[in-house]
Amino acid sequence: MSTQPTAVLVHGAFADASGFADVIRRLHAQDIPVRAPMNPLRGLASDAEAITRYATTIDGPVVLVGHSYGGAVISQAAPAIPDVRALVFLSAFALDEGETCVSVMEPFPPSLLASANVPSPYDAPGAAGGPDLFIKIEQFHEVFCADLSDDVAGPMAVSQRPLAAAAFTEPASKVGWRDIPSWYLVSEHDNAIPPDCERFMAQRMNAVTESVNGSHVAFIAQPDVAAGLILKALASV
Repeated sequence: MSTQPTAVLVHGAFADASGFADVIRRLHAQDIPVRAPMNPLRGLASDAEAITRYATTIDGPVVLVGHSYGGAVISQAAPAIPDVRALVFLSAFALDEGETCVSVMEPFPPSLLASANVPSPYDAPGAAGGPDLFIKIEQFHEVFCADLSDDVAGPMAVSQRPLAAAAFTEPASKVGWRDIPSWYLVSEHDNAIPPDCERFMAQRMNAVTESVNGSHVAFIAQPDVAAGLILKALASV
């Protein structure tokens, strides 16, 4: 069995794993094995099960990295994955047991995402029932990726991967961060998750925390910062 840790990068809602491209390049430059599986975005428990099934095929230790909703998924999945050594949250949800992505934000002023998401007129395929959620195309740039260029944000807006609404309101039933060392990147100009909520979650789990002057996808705009934090977590293994 390999002793080299593998970084497993889990994307969040409204996007796919292609956003990790520049982070992956930087990790590969350090000879770090990386995987970036598809997150189904159908429900917290079922998404965590999908990531668990994927990650249990990897030999050796694993460091799980989650962006946005992907943070909720990696924390839910971690207890069922053998040899998870660290969790890294990039502007991500780190839920406690019984919490949802909606409820953890309730004590804080609402983000722009709260008024910019729209339900689909159809039930979400593969979900328990109810609509998919999208970000309004005309607001996507400001809400999701304000520090990216129009040329990058435009295609992201029209190719976004929706989240089943039920996933956003599904409570966490497992909490990986209680037993696994954690790192957290707070995005100071996040318009999707309130930065104060990010700080609250990071402090609650006693995570090694860094801040970045960026948007919800600061890991795309500033991949050196995100990769640097992941490398610190990997170095701790």
